[in-house]
Amino acid sequence: QVQFVESGGGLVQPGGSLRLSCAASGFTLDSYAVGWFRQAPGKGREMVSCMRPSKSNTYYEDSVKGRFTISRDDAKNTVYLQMNSLKPEDTAVYYCAAHPGYCLGSVGGHDYWGQGTQVTVSS
Repeated sequence: QVQFVESGGGLVQPGGSLRLSCAASGFTLDSYAVGWFRQAPGKGREMVSCMRPSKSNTYYEDSVKGRFTISRDDAKNTVYLQMNSLKPEDTAVYYCAAHPGYCLGSVGGHDYWGQGTQVTVSS
């Protein structure tokens, strides 16, 4: 059974940190680019970060540069998003998505999506 499962979301105060994980089962991630997307209430889903296979290239959306770090452990079939210095505007449901070979900024076209994990930044 193919699964792509996020975890690590929660409620955090501004300035705090969270680490999201996205674990794949039933398929191997090593040939996939994995992107982290987020969707805030009333807004569209946007890519905030992505990493190509073999850690060959990474992308960060401007608003998260210097605060978020994407990483992957192909031996564990898992991708991570370390989020530091969180702001209220980071509040959203975060999703991971896998696309073969390269990062795809659009929502459509990905082979696998996780179910999403809620991140709420509030005092």
